[in-house]
Amino acid sequence: MTDVNVKRKASTPVADEAPAEKRPRTSSSPDENTEVDSIASSTAECTSLSIPKQLDEASSVHKGPTDLKKPPKVRRPPGPADDTTDPNVVSLLKGHKTEVFVCAWNPAKKSTLASGSRDTVVHLWNVPEARPPSTQIPPKIGPPLTLACSSKSEQGDLTSLDWTQDGSLLAIGSYDAILRVCTAGGELYFSHTQHEGPIFATRFSKNGQWLLTASLDGTACVWDVTKKTLHRQFNCHKDCCLDVDWLTDDLFASCGADGKIQIMSLESSTPPKTLLGHSTEVNQIKCSPSRTRIASCSDDRTARIWNIEDVVYSRPPNDDVVVLSGHTNTVSSIAWCPITTEGEHEILATSSFDGTSRLWDSVTGECLRVFQDHKRHVYALAFSPDARFFATGGSDGWLHVYDVKARQKRWSWFAGSEKPGIFEIDWQQSGNINRMALALESNQVGVVDVTRVPLLQ
Repeated sequence: MTDVNVKRKASTPVADEAPAEKRPRTSSSPDENTEVDSIASSTAECTSLSIPKQLDEASSVHKGPTDLKKPPKVRRPPGPADDTTDPNVVSLLKGHKTEVFVCAWNPAKKSTLASGSRDTVVHLWNVPEARPPSTQIPPKIGPPLTLACSSKSEQGDLTSLDWTQDGSLLAIGSYDAILRVCTAGGELYFSHTQHEGPIFATRFSKNGQWLLTASLDGTACVWDVTKKTLHRQFNCHKDCCLDVDWLTDDLFASCGADGKIQIMSLESSTPPKTLLGHSTEVNQIKCSPSRTRIASCSDDRTARIWNIEDVVYSRPPNDDVVVLSGHTNTVSSIAWCPITTEGEHEILATSSFDGTSRLWDSVTGECLRVFQDHKRHVYALAFSPDARFFATGGSDGWLHVYDVKARQKRWSWFAGSEKPGIFEIDWQQSGNINRMALALESNQVGVVDVTRVPLLQ
């Protein structure tokens, strides 16, 4: 069995014995936010851009007695990068005792926010709807409801939270290999220990009938939600299964450390299609909004676009693969722009441990823009549901928000120098609500009221 710490997902930090490139760096963040965006090459292979060296306290080497006389470096305080944004637009929810790895808004009960931390604790927060811009007093958020997710394992890091579309059930993936499903009221619905290793992903089917899980043991399990039982276990990968996504209510895709992407059917133990091309582990897969293609990202420094119309719509096979090259380190996250303007190609965003994020034309493979604002690994990536913006969060403690059409940075917020990492972003929009939830290394959950950020209006 492959070493657990080597094969865990990039978005989930681990103890000090894990490889540095697979966990957050907790040294202090640079105290200046440097704008170094550049227009990328218009070719399919996006030219890598040089990043100026930024030396911080953790990496600086002091030589000679004169250096000892230098005044101590002043750390940047937490808050917005600009002078016009009220710091109160970000509420910090305190309740977790360890790093918060995952967060997810309830899609139906808009005021409910779930968060999960290193110690297997899941909190449900009641977050009031966004305030009018004229209101300066932060909303009062009471203590969270704690779900029954006790674990006897020393490694109980939570890796995944996923709600059913009707908001009635929450699936919880954990490093202790226990699958837990809880109700929106905080009661345990069912739990199972079918997997023999950490669970990296949980995904409900659109119709809510099935729950899909991915594990270090190389398998993907499909659970019957109503019966609370295992429907079928699929041996998808020789090495760990790192991510899964539904294509339809009876087809799903899985990716693994063996570099393969498997298209699986609930009716067969044999994959209808196997996608080959990545040279090493595939970290994430996401089905496009049009349900015609899959995007994947890998430690091989590429992202790829695969056509799946033959298995989803029974159309003639098209095995052409669009390879998105240009990142100089692990590509950790991918996200499809949720809305595509008529007549235009679907846009994909990628983020990497090279400190950059990129926008791509998913059909031509053209790199539309490179954003180089992060000084360290980028962990989190999310589009706004209306497709106007996308946001990134990294181990340097910065949250950056970019305008998709203008392809420019619009707003930034700093989490602080102590335990600065931003591990996950979930963006919620509904009626007058427009806000982001942030899973923070500082043991807190951030809620950004986007309606009160002038630069994002």
